[in-house]
Amino acid sequence: MRKLARVFAWGGGAIFVASLATCAYAYLITWGRPDSWTTTSGVTALCIDVFLVTVFAAHHSIFARDPVKTAMARAIPVHQLRSVYVWIASLLLMALCGWWQTVGGELYQVTGVAALLFAAAQLAGLALIAGAVRDLDPLELAGIHQPSGDAGSLQAHGPYGLVRHPLYLGWVLIVFGAAHMTGDRLAFAAITTAYLVVAVPWEERALRKEFGEDYTRYARAVRWRIVPFVY
Repeated sequence: MRKLARVFAWGGGAIFVASLATCAYAYLITWGRPDSWTTTSGVTALCIDVFLVTVFAAHHSIFARDPVKTAMARAIPVHQLRSVYVWIASLLLMALCGWWQTVGGELYQVTGVAALLFAAAQLAGLALIAGAVRDLDPLELAGIHQPSGDAGSLQAHGPYGLVRHPLYLGWVLIVFGAAHMTGDRLAFAAITTAYLVVAVPWEERALRKEFGEDYTRYARAVRWRIVPFVY
């Protein structure tokens, strides 16, 4: 039984990596093709794509709620909860990319020095994400190592001294930082960023519950949630 649990966990880690690779390929290659745009097909595609992202995002938000975790723990061994979460999230991400409906169209394509500036924005986004997750165990993130159960400490330094959610800022820089912006890249960037904006207040309520007055003081010190001077 223990061996099967390990196989399940490592399988989840493999599908997690595959889902990230699938998403990267879709954004860099598939959605980089400026297919023709028509109003009818474009609007229909957008509606379907919003639905796909909503399903993926809803899993993250719902699974993070304590009552849901408690209910899941009645049916699934506690040490497998993280693996189950990773399996579902990874498969949903792959489904999102595979069933994504082409929006089409091309907004702009910059070259030369301007393209380097866009690339620098995306690299800055990667650096922010790397700095924000540097203390995390990548095998725990992939569902192979189980969470220790410790509450952990409130992160308030490094990227967290710039905005309260540097992971999200990094994401915004990456998805909006394409030097060649097609309709599909913009749709993916806008829909996923809208979800982050909506999700932040829920997440911060959970953080206040976990860290209490420490988080309240941190929120006063670091005013901006995602984008400095904007939000």
